[in-house]
Amino acid sequence: MKSANRARLIFLLPGALWVLCFTLFPLVYSLGLSFTDKRMGRRTRPGEFIGFQNYRDIFQDNRVAEVMEMTIFVIVGSVLLTVVLGTFIAWLFNHEIPGLRAFRSILTLPIFAAPIALGQLGMILFNEQSGPINHMIRGVGLDPVYWITDPWSARFAVLIVDVWQWTPFVFIIVLAAMQSIPNELYEAARLDTSSAWTMFRRITFPMITPALGTVTMLRLVETFKILDIPYTLTGGGPGVSTQTYSYYIYLEGLRFFDMGYASALAYLLVITAIIISSIFFWRVRHRYDIE
Repeated sequence: MKSANRARLIFLLPGALWVLCFTLFPLVYSLGLSFTDKRMGRRTRPGEFIGFQNYRDIFQDNRVAEVMEMTIFVIVGSVLLTVVLGTFIAWLFNHEIPGLRAFRSILTLPIFAAPIALGQLGMILFNEQSGPINHMIRGVGLDPVYWITDPWSARFAVLIVDVWQWTPFVFIIVLAAMQSIPNELYEAARLDTSSAWTMFRRITFPMITPALGTVTMLRLVETFKILDIPYTLTGGGPGVSTQTYSYYIYLEGLRFFDMGYASALAYLLVITAIIISSIFFWRVRHRYDIE
């Protein structure tokens, strides 16, 4: 019995060390940094304890308001579009379609690509002079769009690439939820109506609501952290128009080496994500009376 317990501990040890080294330690260390004025670089110094000064500075930083505008734009646009498009595509693929497996494989390819690679691909697609998107726009007689040099066009370019990557994620989750609905419900509903919209509204949508809630929460938290696509696609420009909150954390910590302030910014993001997740799980527990 003792040897069996020893074997369990041996197999658990690598996972425990991984969590300790790459999750718990960075969290605790960065929390301590957020209460200091530590800087790195040529003038690296240990940093003095300054209490909540970094957190107070966040609410007085005009740049935070600017990057939050972009962050909220991406969050609202990406979550809304990915959920709506993913649900619609899942509804289409829930029917008998020739070549369904091939289409499903092709559709899910973007989710397996690295965001950095998608950002690089976006640079080609949204190139203002020779990009295929502007080429098609010129082909229908319209003026080309300045995807990289116009602030709002650049924001929409980032949004389009993010939606392109994450719509398959919503599609996979919602399609699995749709395929778990018993066919008997649809057969009984066809006795009263032949409207596809009515059956979706009365049967499909209520049955997939838990999956939609879960995927919306996951996308909401994930979109808060968006950095890769604006970094590679627009470089945060033009100006600072496409810099997100996570992008600003990167700049403060790894460009300007203000580790204390960057840690405070990061912890504010963590606190926000925890609050959103807690509200979601409280609503789910309350709705389904989970004890």
